[in-house]
Amino acid sequence: MGIFNCASGNSIWRGLDYYKGKKVVSYRKLDDFRYEGKVNGSHEKVYHVLLDTKHPRRSKCDCPHADGRRVVCKHMVALYFTVFPDEVDRFLKEVEEESIEYANYEKELYQKTMKHIKKMSKSELQAALIHIFDIGPEWIYDDFVRSYVEFR
Repeated sequence: MGIFNCASGNSIWRGLDYYKGKKVVSYRKLDDFRYEGKVNGSHEKVYHVLLDTKHPRRSKCDCPHADGRRVVCKHMVALYFTVFPDEVDRFLKEVEEESIEYANYEKELYQKTMKHIKKMSKSELQAALIHIFDIGPEWIYDDFVRSYVEFR
């Protein structure tokens, strides 16, 4: 399990910002999988990080978010990117590819949905709309009423 599987999206992006902002003060390699380092945090506080790339949940940081917990924080991610700078480009490329893939999926889903809706009868459409109002969040019904219902 990699570091990105263990970190929240927010920790990954903030860690990338910390890497780009050169917040990692120093680091050293302990063995094939472990690194320790110092990372500047908020208000110029320096956090001590132990990064375990083989078992990311064994990593440690004394920041308020990760101290005493088995989470991967932004300081760990910043250290990871500092130790492995080629991973930045790989990560950003993967994010871009996933974004394109998701956009294509949404476009295909929209086209299939529109094709199906156009084949539905009036009574099927009415039943589907009522069903959506019944199971959907309140704002969907409210938006429909504001947009399509005339009050005289």
